[in-house]
Amino acid sequence: MNSGGEMTNAQLFQQVALLRWLSSQTDEDRTVLAAVTGVQVGRELLNRFTGQDRVDAYKSECILSISEFLRQNPRASQAVINGEVEKRVLVFAARVKALETAPIF
Repeated sequence: MNSGGEMTNAQLFQQVALLRWLSSQTDEDRTVLAAVTGVQVGRELLNRFTGQDRVDAYKSECILSISEFLRQNPRASQAVINGEVEKRVLVFAARVKALETAPIF
């Protein structure tokens, strides 16, 4: 599920394939269901091994925190802005680095 509680595209495709197979019980629909499920499992394993989904989330959080700082401090000097950006990027880098030792599951 995404943050809005809706299914992802992959989940929707899997549910459609499951519904087709449950309705028909044909070998063709079973094969499609197995393929869609296999792709979804493979994608999830890849995300867990690479941590890319977490890296993307950390990146978004970093960008949002910088934009929030800029919004709250419209008169900040360039030096102050540079310092805040550097600090927040270092936090982002540390979080990404920590993924190297994080458990996969």
